[in-house]
Amino acid sequence: MSNKSLKKKKSITYKESGVDVEAGYEFVKKIKKEVLKTKRPEIVSELGAFSAISKIPKNFKKPLLVTSTDGVGTKIEIAKQLRSYDGIGIDLVAMCVNDLITCGAEPLLFLDYFVTDNLNVKVAVEVVKGIADGCKLANCSLVGGETAEHPDSFPKGSFDLAGFALGIVEEKNLIKAKEANENDILIGLPSSGVHSNGFSLIRKIIKDKNISLSKKINGVGLGKRLLTPTTIYSSIIFKLLKKIKLTSIVNITGGGFIENIPRILKDNLMAEINLNRNDWPNSDLFAWIQSEANLSNQEMLSTFNCGIGMIISVKPEDIKVVLKTLKKENQQAKVIGKLKKKRRNNPPITFV
Repeated sequence: MSNKSLKKKKSITYKESGVDVEAGYEFVKKIKKEVLKTKRPEIVSELGAFSAISKIPKNFKKPLLVTSTDGVGTKIEIAKQLRSYDGIGIDLVAMCVNDLITCGAEPLLFLDYFVTDNLNVKVAVEVVKGIADGCKLANCSLVGGETAEHPDSFPKGSFDLAGFALGIVEEKNLIKAKEANENDILIGLPSSGVHSNGFSLIRKIIKDKNISLSKKINGVGLGKRLLTPTTIYSSIIFKLLKKIKLTSIVNITGGGFIENIPRILKDNLMAEINLNRNDWPNSDLFAWIQSEANLSNQEMLSTFNCGIGMIISVKPEDIKVVLKTLKKENQQAKVIGKLKKKRRNNPPITFV
């Protein structure tokens, strides 16, 4: 083919196809400072490498590696409406890290996946700044991630998030799935609100009833209440583990109480929960949701955390130490039930 004929053909660039690599370079440059603030001493690789490298912390003799992955779900749509994105970064870390710590694992590394139609650098930077803030709260390193542009695959201005966490636990300190015993006491740790579950239902309520996100609930806008970041429980859990052995930890996420509590129960045990939700944190917000959606208690407890974001079970003789520690840490924790012997035909959970 001659040079003359080549000149007549118009180039189709990557940018014209919908992928702006220059925006990607700008994005990495802007997040670098925040990401480096999360770096733990075990990390030996540099930001921007093809993969992340970490040493095993020196204090572990027989380390077990623990992994988890999760997302934020449609809470992102509320963030888009309010143009407030840093909180969902914290949510992303919390959703992964809170699963890790249920077996006593210390969060070590975190990676994120941000996928969009076309990269909005300002929005992406705000999201990743939130992820970095979440990693600092969890004391883990944000070691990398993937930012992908998928033109024509998403509605304009849309994006989605996923997170991946690696934790580590000493083998002898592992909290196994079903170590709790009869007469263990269940203590509820307060949630900061809805966390990151049930938002498809909440968004349907808002849409069907044409409710404004500026609507006040106890003097605070509904949108602000809904976007309150998910609590990261690692700090308080490890303060407790330094004092006593927790027999189990339940992360109240998707499926609420109904799905998550049975995951710690031996076949011969059941959980008896004192259902006094008016005394639980953020009861006003959950009462509003229940009223607007006309949901039964069963439906609420199978969808939302209802004010209790994590449940720990402890031996009866340890209850005073636990409650004293939680009070010192300004946790609105409360005894919400106990484990009992299950009789034939009993459900795994009863509410009294």
